[in-house]
Amino acid sequence: MDWCHYRFRSLWRLPAKPAEVYQVLERAHEYPAWWPQVREVTRLDERTGTVRFRSLLPYDLVVTARESKRDPVAGLLEIAMTGDLDGWARWTLVAAPDATGTHALYEQEVEVCKPLMRRFAVPCRPAFRFNHALMMRGGRLGLLGLLETV
Repeated sequence: MDWCHYRFRSLWRLPAKPAEVYQVLERAHEYPAWWPQVREVTRLDERTGTVRFRSLLPYDLVVTARESKRDPVAGLLEIAMTGDLDGWARWTLVAAPDATGTHALYEQEVEVCKPLMRRFAVPCRPAFRFNHALMMRGGRLGLLGLLETV
């Protein structure tokens, strides 16, 4: 097992149409306004930016994110990441079966490159996974709050 390799998957049920959710998620530069753990996004160009994350544990992760797929019709947004994390992250949005909202699937596969996290990969793996879960919870709650105000 590669202790520095992670795969994450989260499913958010949201009370808005997929096109409305997509319009929010495609504006990554606005994530810090509603996702507390996304501390800073700096646009480098139309498809690339740097992102700084911080959840409960006392360290920041900084990545350069480059849009690799964007398909509003399919409800797909994907980025490639390099920096403290190397890999990819993807949103897939579909209408809820009962047509009352959206199922937003977030998937991520990364290799941790940050030296401190690599050094403590084995003993801290549960804490790192918990930290990610808290980040995703914060994002979901922030997005729910934003969608309620729109």
